[in-house]
Amino acid sequence: MQTRSIDPWREPAGFVQAGSQGNVALPLSLIPLGDGRLGPALGRSIAFDLDDMHSASSYRADVAACRAVLRVNSRTFHAASLLLPPSVRDPASVLYGFCRLADDAVDLDGGRLDAVEHLADRINRAYAGNPMAVPADRALAVVVARYAIPQSIPLALVEGLEWDARGRRYNTIDELLDYAARVAGTVGAMMALLMGADSRPALARACDLGVAMQLSNIARDVGEDARMGRIYLPLDWVREAGVDPDEWLANPRFTPAIGSVVQRLLKVAEQLYGQVGAGVAQLPLACRPGINAARFLYAEIGGEVARAGHDSVNRRAVVPSAVKLRLLLRSALHVLPRRPADDTPPLTANRMLVQAACGCSAAAGHKASSSPAWWDVQGRFIALVTLFDRLERRDQMRRYSSN
Repeated sequence: MQTRSIDPWREPAGFVQAGSQGNVALPLSLIPLGDGRLGPALGRSIAFDLDDMHSASSYRADVAACRAVLRVNSRTFHAASLLLPPSVRDPASVLYGFCRLADDAVDLDGGRLDAVEHLADRINRAYAGNPMAVPADRALAVVVARYAIPQSIPLALVEGLEWDARGRRYNTIDELLDYAARVAGTVGAMMALLMGADSRPALARACDLGVAMQLSNIARDVGEDARMGRIYLPLDWVREAGVDPDEWLANPRFTPAIGSVVQRLLKVAEQLYGQVGAGVAQLPLACRPGINAARFLYAEIGGEVARAGHDSVNRRAVVPSAVKLRLLLRSALHVLPRRPADDTPPLTANRMLVQAACGCSAAAGHKASSSPAWWDVQGRFIALVTLFDRLERRDQMRRYSSN
């Protein structure tokens, strides 16, 4: 059954198209918001099918499906998201979940270019209001409409995945930053829009955080990537360390030279993490603990790599659950600004994202709730302790079963 996206200038004020049968218009007040409430879908029109209308209950089910994926495959993000207010946590889970599924789809499909093209088509369909009939896509269509997220941002992420599919390598740190901006800076920009933070300084720092997190991941996964025939370390740094990239990929092993390149990459990430604090101070109070958690937890990945002598070839750094809990508690306490707003311009690689997102939240009339709902210390603490206890026991079971 075909549906069509609706020109908002031609539909009755306050309505979007509900389906192709009978051209039923759905009041904007019935579009589900991120926190499970019903409210206006600002910024774009959405097409719905009468036989599968995206009700508030089905949206909540789709969000739950996205969070279930993150709970298993992205435990660091899932833990950090517990400190976000529900109005941001749910749409953030949708965006991050879709990005994670997109990344996995390309990887599991052998990095084929047709998988990337299919992903671009899924995004285009979501923006046209005719998403694929799967939870991640249906929820994505609602979120990008509700928060007026420019289509160019998720498509930039797809471009980064295309580079992966083509096996692209990066000669310089600037080239690597271009890649990180696409696969992770995009997520930072979209997260900022969910929180109503669309000023240039806030967006610059949000994109910086995304890039820093990606650099942490690259530093952690050097060995894992190499065993799949991939290398993300800047090739000129590798050569400066006296290592031939192709020879090393043929027999990846840790050496002090490779360790020096990993250390150099982590220094770039640390510099970016250091700039993020000023951006956090510009977010609504309720959102600051969750973003603090993301930066503290991912920065700690680099700390674990450093404590292993920068050997991420023979081992994959994992932040212990007890350390995660300590960092999450720290995230909840460090919410007041400690430094003035940072006017440092965005990374050159991130400028396109900042330009695309600037002013979008204001244009959509969106602003995240500033109510400090996160300050339910007892409830959040119990939830976090339970989560990490469960994860610790799961890790112990896996180690036991592998022996």
